[in-house]
Amino acid sequence: MAFIGKAVHIGVDLVLVSTALAGLKRSTGWSLKTNDVVKDSDYRSYLQRYLDVGEWTLDFAKSQMAQHPEWFEKSR
Repeated sequence: MAFIGKAVHIGVDLVLVSTALAGLKRSTGWSLKTNDVVKDSDYRSYLQRYLDVGEWTLDFAKSQMAQHPEWFEKSR
């Protein structure tokens, strides 16, 4: 049972890192050079999918905030 908890914890941490990288990309324009980080095209594809998870998470959070204006407000 401890293994499952540890696996979930690591998975959530990985999603948070990916989401932070997506937020940095959107707010600063800087992004990870996947071609220079990973040379193998298969691993590069996995890395790109991992980064896409962060983009999806950020979009999902944004849509949830827009659907609940009673809880969130947009800064000016």
